Amino acid sequence: MKALAIDIDGTITDDKRRINCRAIEAIRGLKIPVILATGNTVCFALTTAKLIGTDGIVIAENGGVVKAGYDAKECVLCDGTECEKAFELLSKHFDLEKLDAEYRKTDVALRRNFDLSRAREMLSKSGLNVDLVDSGFAVHIKNKHINKGIGLKKVAELLGLSTQDAVAIGDSENDIEMFNVAGFKVAVGNADPRLKQMASLVTKGKYGAGVAEAIETIEGSFL
Repeated sequence: MKALAIDIDGTITDDKRRINCRAIEAIRGLKIPVILATGNTVCFALTTAKLIGTDGIVIAENGGVVKAGYDAKECVLCDGTECEKAFELLSKHFDLEKLDAEYRKTDVALRRNFDLSRAREMLSKSGLNVDLVDSGFAVHIKNKHINKGIGLKKVAELLGLSTQDAVAIGDSENDIEMFNVAGFKVAVGNADPRLKQMASLVTKGKYGAGVAEAIETIEGSFL
């Protein structure tokens, strides 16, 4: 394998967003490109990359924004028009709270304090080209054609790689499409059951402990 694509929240960090130092040490020891893939904003992803010590290759906003390095051009893969329309529709029925709205370019992130099933049913009847995805930390209104898998394809293209060259590590439903295109998939111990079913490897360790376990397990074979 020639690259590692890894989720941040719930994977490198725990359920309280505390970063796992053992996972960071394992990531820093790799000699291949490390791609941070998150539902969070590009500025968050780049800051996290800087703190971890990776090269600023990021997939942000669930695939909506990608960069192939700190100095690389930012690629915005869609606009947020449909997502804003969906927000307006849902706001008539729920008391919604936007997260990081001033930094987002392609999606809308919401606090997880409303009936997700009911909201999904409303949007399915609206004709809007959007999905609702729960990352475990926020609910994202995103374009149906944008996801971390699309983001990984774009980053791989920019790096001159195939997505089959990548190991993907994740924990939640917004990592499913990234798993669909990666050559080897790792679900950490706390991962969504759907992700575990797709995984090439499921770690015993949860969160960052699972990341360190995965890298130590497969480093000699793939990384």
